[in-house]
Amino acid sequence: MIEKNKIVDGYLVLEIQAGNKKAFAILVKRWHKRLCQQAYWYTKDKEVSKDLAQDSWTIILNKIMGLKDPNSFGSWALKIVTRKSIDWYRKHRKERNLKSSLSVSKSIEPEDVGKDTNRLLAFMHAAIGKLPMRQQEIIRLYYIEELSVGEISDVLEVPKGTVKSRLYTAREKLKNELKKQKT
Repeated sequence: MIEKNKIVDGYLVLEIQAGNKKAFAILVKRWHKRLCQQAYWYTKDKEVSKDLAQDSWTIILNKIMGLKDPNSFGSWALKIVTRKSIDWYRKHRKERNLKSSLSVSKSIEPEDVGKDTNRLLAFMHAAIGKLPMRQQEIIRLYYIEELSVGEISDVLEVPKGTVKSRLYTAREKLKNELKKQKT
């Protein structure tokens, strides 16, 4: 399924590069929600994430003619929105830290985990939220966005070994967190 999507995206990119304006509209329709989700993961603000995704589309439109591998559109676009989001996050870090210290987070009790799928998902999200930002990033890109280690390496501009290491460490920390909650 993922390979099929890459081929469709690649075809749309080739059409855009050939001058087909409708292909860009289709590409936006296919990817806008995912780019907004990627930005939201960093910002935790829907409006800001929409703005960042829109800014990213402007960059994508301006640079898509130079994209050499059309099948890599997804990881390329995610890299752009990730970079923009990280820049935003760095610029607004102090403000976010102040807000988070003032807000009270609702914790999920371990005995509630088995009751239904939604609670289990909420528990997993809470456990992932306890990981350092870099490990959360890897988990999201690998499991949610279903990017390969190589694609994550390109998006985050780190070596593949670093991606593998962070992914392993994040899995181990999640495993330990789940073991703690079971006992």
